[in-house]
Amino acid sequence: MKKKVNLRDLKQNSEEQHSHDDGHDHSSQPNNYKAYIPAIISFSMLMMGIVLDYNGVAFFKDWLRIIWYGIAYLPVGLPVVKEGIESIKKGDVFTEFFLMSIATLGAFSIGEYPEGVAVMLFYAIGELFQNAAVNRAKSNIKALLDVRPKEANVFRNGNIVSISPELVGIGEKVQVRVGEKVPLDGILLSEKGSFNTAALTGESKPDTIAKDEKVFAGSINLDGVIEIETTKEFKDSSIARILDMVQNATARKSKTELFIRKFARIYTPIVVFLAIGVAFLPYFIVEGYVFRDWLYRALIFLVISCPCALVISIPLGYFGGLGAASKNGILFKGASFLDAMTKINTLVMDKTGTVTKGVFKIKQIKAIGLDDKEFMKYLLAMEEQSTHPIAKAILEYRDEGLDYEAVDVSEIAGKGLKGFVNGKAVLVGNKALMLANNINVLEETETIVESIVLVSIDNAFSGYVVIADELKEDAKETITALHKVGVKNIMMLSGDKDSITQKVASELNIENAKGGLLPEDKLSEVEALKKNPENKIAFIGDGINDAPVLAASDVGIAMGGLGSDVAIETADVIIQTDQPSKVVKAVKISRSTRKIVWQNIILAFGVKVIVLILGAGGLATMWEAVFADVGVALLAILNAVRLQRMNWD
Repeated sequence: MKKKVNLRDLKQNSEEQHSHDDGHDHSSQPNNYKAYIPAIISFSMLMMGIVLDYNGVAFFKDWLRIIWYGIAYLPVGLPVVKEGIESIKKGDVFTEFFLMSIATLGAFSIGEYPEGVAVMLFYAIGELFQNAAVNRAKSNIKALLDVRPKEANVFRNGNIVSISPELVGIGEKVQVRVGEKVPLDGILLSEKGSFNTAALTGESKPDTIAKDEKVFAGSINLDGVIEIETTKEFKDSSIARILDMVQNATARKSKTELFIRKFARIYTPIVVFLAIGVAFLPYFIVEGYVFRDWLYRALIFLVISCPCALVISIPLGYFGGLGAASKNGILFKGASFLDAMTKINTLVMDKTGTVTKGVFKIKQIKAIGLDDKEFMKYLLAMEEQSTHPIAKAILEYRDEGLDYEAVDVSEIAGKGLKGFVNGKAVLVGNKALMLANNINVLEETETIVESIVLVSIDNAFSGYVVIADELKEDAKETITALHKVGVKNIMMLSGDKDSITQKVASELNIENAKGGLLPEDKLSEVEALKKNPENKIAFIGDGINDAPVLAASDVGIAMGGLGSDVAIETADVIIQTDQPSKVVKAVKISRSTRKIVWQNIILAFGVKVIVLILGAGGLATMWEAVFADVGVALLAILNAVRLQRMNWD
């Protein structure tokens, strides 16, 4: 149930992260017409009062006029005055609530009733628009909260029981009907399933999963009743992890936000004392001093000096950036990393699982003395007896049929397999195995850098298969796009053998690449780059062995789909789709966010300084003061909202 929110909560929406006990955002004002009723009442009464004043209506004067504008003031002014008093009780005197209260009540004290109501009315309207804009900017992030599964249909004691996902243990069997959300991470027990993973990855295209493959909590089942076996408790599931990251993202302030907050705390008391000076110092230096005139100027000075445009519009810009990134399947763990990403000029990347799919497949079949199909039957029969990862890749060729059976198969450590198929002696393995059995292999095999499996049948070399990892579809375009956005220095570091690493780097036009590295070697390479203070380094990886480098980099980027939990926890930015091209979008979103934030800062400061000078000189009225405060805040809001509408392709 949502709690009632006051004006202070509107500020806290963009300054701090509230707790989320039930997984819902409680920091926003209810988005309905009731929130606008006080402003509508005040506006109606103000307009009617101005019309009566303008037409010189006889009865509208003295106490009736004061009471009319007083009633118009209360709906919008009373909450602000209360907040100002509460702040003072807590020892926080110089707040915008205090400034607006003093300025508007002061306007009443010198008979400027319409202007006093107008200032508070437009301030309240500004708050409403700011709150609406914050909600809009956060909507893409908050949408994740709606995909949190509410219940799980678990098989227990022969029956299906609907319980909270938090109560489901690891290894339990769960049924998911069409249209329901997968409640926990698990393995698909059904033959296949089709899932909408847009909330997790930002991709609208349905994802088809085969039996024994991973299914993630928060995915929506699109086709048929399926069953999964849970592999994690809910608190460790993908959706719970994402929710935690999202809810904590706004707690990590950017340096710009922190500076503005500190600046506002110093700036506000200074302008209060300056306003007092504007009201009283001219008594000693100006002939014909009129207290009312200089008090009016001081009140204008107070309204203009209110820092809400800065305090609100800057965090709002970062909310917009975080929301735009989330919409595109990119999760920043805080606004500080949006700032850090803008400075990146060096990208270091892992190979396997980052620019390649991390799934080995047969790339080439070369049979000698028999056709490919017959050759593969011998090879498949032998590899059926092995648990080696390469054997698993070869066995993906099962579609061709597994008609032969191998017998007396034995494994020769570090070399391969030997056995009999159809009464023929068969050797399957590397060159060392062939040489040990006096089998001559083709010279062309010497130039192949990928993993190669050699086959001998009846003591004659019969061919080979090449096993290789595949490049991701967007890998090559990612490198080109990174160069275009100014990330010129790109380096690949891999634990795979150097020959394979160099070949992949060549295909991607990466000039600097090193293979055969241990985790500590990768860390050493990145630390060497960091010795040059001009290098601002981002590292992108997906494995447990990448965690130290992710932590050491200026910005650590992890692949969130296939990536290990350790890498995801260590990283600062998560790519939910496992697409390296998302890094380019992350850079673009970060830079656009920072540009908009600084545009807002310059706009707010520039207009305030101009109107402050005019106000102190008696050349600006309360109406200009309102524009300098609320008007500038609204312009900054409109500027920040643009982030939600930009195309990042």
